[in-house]
Amino acid sequence: MQRYFIDEHGNMEQFNISGDDYHHIVRVMRMKAGDEIICVTPKGKSAVCQIEEITDETVVANVVKWEEGTTELPVHVVIASGLPKGDKLELIIQKGTELGAYEFVPFTASRSIVKWDGKKAAKKVERWQKIAKEAAEQSHRSYVPEVKEPVGLKELIQASDDYTYKLVAYEEEAREGEASVLSSTLAKLGKGDSLLIVFGPEGGLTSEEVDLLYKNGFLACGLGPRILRTETAPLYALSAVSYHFELLG
Repeated sequence: MQRYFIDEHGNMEQFNISGDDYHHIVRVMRMKAGDEIICVTPKGKSAVCQIEEITDETVVANVVKWEEGTTELPVHVVIASGLPKGDKLELIIQKGTELGAYEFVPFTASRSIVKWDGKKAAKKVERWQKIAKEAAEQSHRSYVPEVKEPVGLKELIQASDDYTYKLVAYEEEAREGEASVLSSTLAKLGKGDSLLIVFGPEGGLTSEEVDLLYKNGFLACGLGPRILRTETAPLYALSAVSYHFELLG
């Protein structure tokens, strides 16, 4: 059953769907009155709805029943990625959303090949947010992760006090066989806690960047004995979180 995120906060018995979702329902899926969809409210509540009417601009859907349970991770995992080249960040956002990420914070690192163009900022972030929304719908999530506009490392550090725990994935730790920081941090996390994990771009983080993160309360962690690509490492970490909280117990 197709899932759509609803913007409105008003009548909780009937939803009016417009914009891109209207186009998807009417033009792509070719649905009609009587068909059922799932609508998700801004507060993360999901309802099975039946299409009542389709006008020239709006799909009107009535709530049939509210769903119980949640598909969300019990902790908020925030992925901070050093800006990679090409479409790698899009892959991180898409697959990271499927794996349960709560938020994405791109940042400009010393070894980032791509330099952030502020003039194209709005369109770029809008595209990233659309990718997150589509991935959240596909994976039946009840929350669309927010994709932040890229920041500098110092700005990222300034904002890091808002998180319960903060880690930096560092390949040197992996080479040295470090295997305890990630698992011990997951063991400390409680429901509703937040975890910020920083990942470097291609080429990794410089020792100076890692030292700066150390000085501001970040712990370095390895992600197994193999060196992972910048687009693979966040997915490894999210999978580890999912295993710990959703499968292990």
